[in-house]
Amino acid sequence: MEAEELLQKYAAGVRRFIGVNLSEANLSQANLTRINLRNACLSVANLSGANLSRANLKGAKLNVAKLSSSNLRGANLRDADLNVANLIRADLSGADLYQASLIRTEMLRADLSGADLRGANLSGAMLKEAKLPRANFQGANLSEVDLSYAQMRGANLEQATFRRTNLRWADMSGASLRNSELRQVRLSGAKLIEADLRGANLRWADLSGASLAGADLSGAKLSGANLSGADLTGANLLDASLVYADLTRATLTNVDWMGADLSGATLTGSKLYGVSRFGLKSEGTVCDWVDLSPNGDGSKIQRFRPEQVEEFFNESLPTVRILVDAVLDPTAHVALAQVYYHIARYFPGLKRAPNIDVSDRRTVITFRLDNDLQLFSMAYITVLPFRDGTATQRNIQNLVQLLQTRERQNLEVGHFRYIQRLRVFFEQTVERANSLRNNEAESLSPEAGQNFFRAPTHVILSNSKNQTIEVQHHPQFGKQRLQAANRINPVESPYPEVCNQILPPPFVIFDFVKTTVTDLNPDPL
Repeated sequence: MEAEELLQKYAAGVRRFIGVNLSEANLSQANLTRINLRNACLSVANLSGANLSRANLKGAKLNVAKLSSSNLRGANLRDADLNVANLIRADLSGADLYQASLIRTEMLRADLSGADLRGANLSGAMLKEAKLPRANFQGANLSEVDLSYAQMRGANLEQATFRRTNLRWADMSGASLRNSELRQVRLSGAKLIEADLRGANLRWADLSGASLAGADLSGAKLSGANLSGADLTGANLLDASLVYADLTRATLTNVDWMGADLSGATLTGSKLYGVSRFGLKSEGTVCDWVDLSPNGDGSKIQRFRPEQVEEFFNESLPTVRILVDAVLDPTAHVALAQVYYHIARYFPGLKRAPNIDVSDRRTVITFRLDNDLQLFSMAYITVLPFRDGTATQRNIQNLVQLLQTRERQNLEVGHFRYIQRLRVFFEQTVERANSLRNNEAESLSPEAGQNFFRAPTHVILSNSKNQTIEVQHHPQFGKQRLQAANRINPVESPYPEVCNQILPPPFVIFDFVKTTVTDLNPDPL
């Protein structure tokens, strides 16, 4: 069919032209909205500037066709062949390109907003500066595609292939790239703000200067990746692999990276304010200095000797462990939850429920903390419901007082200031605890599960360097079974409370606290 004949029939109201051969036809600037050209042959045809909005081009052959500046809004291009076609500045917003073939297609500055490109083959295509917000590229082949400066906010790129793809300066904020294959991809300067990159393979990718603020990179593979100067503020890097990654001068403020592997990584000059260093693997990590200032302005620099690096990046979570010499039954479990609910109303720092491990002899209640500065205060409030609580609190107060009586001239300035902060926070805790006792005394002494709360306790504090100290060890702890065998009521034992417990020697207490001076989280409660 000739182009003139088609235009005449279209003007007469005909819309159905299934399977026609229009190879090399000139339909430039033609108005063919809603035309049905299913399975038609339009290879090498000139359709530049044509209006093909809502057209049915399913299965059509458009290889090497000229479609620059054409209107293909909402067009059906499923299974169509557009290899080496010219779609520069074309409007394909909302178009259906499911499993279409777009090999080496020119789509510079084309608009594919909301387009469906699932399973499409775009190998070698030119999409520089293209508009692709909310486009669906699930399972698409984007190998060797130039997507530099492309707008891809909110796009679905899951399971897409990005072999040797150029994504420099592309905006993929909020995009989903979960489990995507991104090895050696160029992403320098790209925006991936709040993007979903869970489980993505980014080995040896270039992410230098990229913005990944708030991105979810949990479980991502970033071994050998270049993240120098990247912004990862508030990103999720849980269990991520960063082996030999380059994080030089990267912004890692408030990053959550527990379980991450930093073996051999370079972190010199990185910004680490508000970052915990718990549960990291850091063997061979390279770092001359880090910026711990709140604003990342270099006002608080910490430098390291080589032997200090692994220790700094390999801390343990501080914990308060309350060992109760009784088995937690369901009744006591409910009562314990209610008690800690009331306590948390007075102490916002008690934001996590404890881990509870119940054996056939005793119960271990573990509170995991964000920083060492919380240890004494958190221990003071979490023992409130137990019969031993008063004695334990007295021991903790004696420990804090011991720290306060140390002569200032014998302490480094940073250590002295840290103890002053610890004292202030601890005094605030004592005031709140007294207020809680006065206002909600009944909530701290539940009738249910009384035997559990009256049982002897053993309270242990562990700091971020995995050092431990005991602040309570009831003399009857561990003797419950012996008493039961001899038919002795533990409540009537000769040791109802711990009196004059021998505290750790002063040098042990100071060594326990001294290791926490570089704590990164300033607000313990």
